[in-house]
Amino acid sequence: MRYIVFDLETQNTFEEVGSNESSALDISVASLYDSQTDKYTTVSIDELDSIWPLIEQADALVGYNSNHFDIPLLNKYYPGDLTNIKSIDLLESIRQSLGRRLKLDSVAEATVGAKKSAHGLQAVRWWKEGKINEIKKYCEQDVRVTKKVFDYALKHGHVKFKDGSRKREIPLDISTWMIKEDTAMTHSLLF
Repeated sequence: MRYIVFDLETQNTFEEVGSNESSALDISVASLYDSQTDKYTTVSIDELDSIWPLIEQADALVGYNSNHFDIPLLNKYYPGDLTNIKSIDLLESIRQSLGRRLKLDSVAEATVGAKKSAHGLQAVRWWKEGKINEIKKYCEQDVRVTKKVFDYALKHGHVKFKDGSRKREIPLDISTWMIKEDTAMTHSLLF
């Protein structure tokens, strides 16, 4: 099954746009990992159209908080409907098992010893300073970290987090993750 691990960064904050809806924000950078080619693609907003063929060929989109944040935001730019593609949201799986949300950094550090290189608010500052390459590096690092956590979860059926001074496992239901689903996806581009 071909899957895309992805992450987005924004040009602005919820406070700046006066809304809690991710679709009210504007994308600055998108980064993707394609399981079929084992390659990363990172683009700025002006190159966003170049990622649609990759996304449209995916059997699943993998992210962290992607159902609530990334997919609705990316869907604002996409000429079709990305919700027709299977979604594997690691944070949603964690919340279903643990009963609460955890930051990617907390899960990644305890599970695979990886850390994010910055945070979303820093990426917004970089956008305003014109530091697009910094945002691209940060966004791609987030995808690399998310991919490591996803790979670990697929292999072990759980992820970890630090609870005080000890690590705890969070069992995840991965039984349907790698099952290819028939979708009613209407592709927007010719292949």
